[in-house]
Parts: sequence; structure tokens; C-alpha cells
Amino acid sequence: QVQLVESGGGLVQPGGSLRLSCAASERIFGVNTMEWYRRVPGKRRDVVAILSGSGFATYVDSVRGRFTITKDDAKNTMYLQMNSLKPEDTAVYYCRLNGVGIDYWGEGIQVTVSS
Repeated sequence: QVQLVESGGGLVQPGGSLRLSCAASERIFGVNTMEWYRRVPGKRRDVVAILSGSGFATYVDSVRGRFTITKDDAKNTMYLQMNSLKPEDTAVYYCRLNGVGIDYWGEGIQVTVSS
């Protein structure tokens, strides 16, 4: 059973930075996209960033220019670098590996941006 484990969340002041990590328990073949989502209590889980297999990254408008999605294949790990954090970035963040017959999610990690 593949597991995705997020780390790097926590409490940060507005304007600060965090780097989320998502480590897979094993190398997974057939992944088309690596994705980060977030959910605010009472709302649906929304996509934040997507990294294609070719390395092309897309972002939701609210984070473009502040967040960066990357991966390290040697470590079976994907990252979300979050800079210039705002209170509205407060949410539970989830990673996802998506592909043909593949749909793995992490359990989520809390990010709180507050002074």
C-alpha cells in the first residue's frame, strides 16, 4: 500500500515562508501529474499547483508568483515552496499523485498563517 506523507507545515507569520514535502513510501510508475491541494474548513478541497511529468507547472491565480512546486525523483518526494504567505493561505494542504490507475493522496498537513 503506497503511502504519501506530508511534512513541513505549521504556524508562520504573514510574509513568511514554509516548504511542504510529500514523500512517497516507494517509487511509483505511471504518474502523470503531481499535485497540491488545500482545504479551508467548511469549503471544498481546491487545487493549488500541478506539476506535469514533463516538468510543466501550473498554479491557481491566488498563489502564482508566491508558490513553487518541484520534485526530487531520487527521493520520491515532491515539494511546495510557499513564500510571502498570507492569512488566506491558512488551510490543510494535501499532496496527490495522479495517473492511469493511480490516485494517491496524503493525509494532509495544517498550515496556519497568523500574527
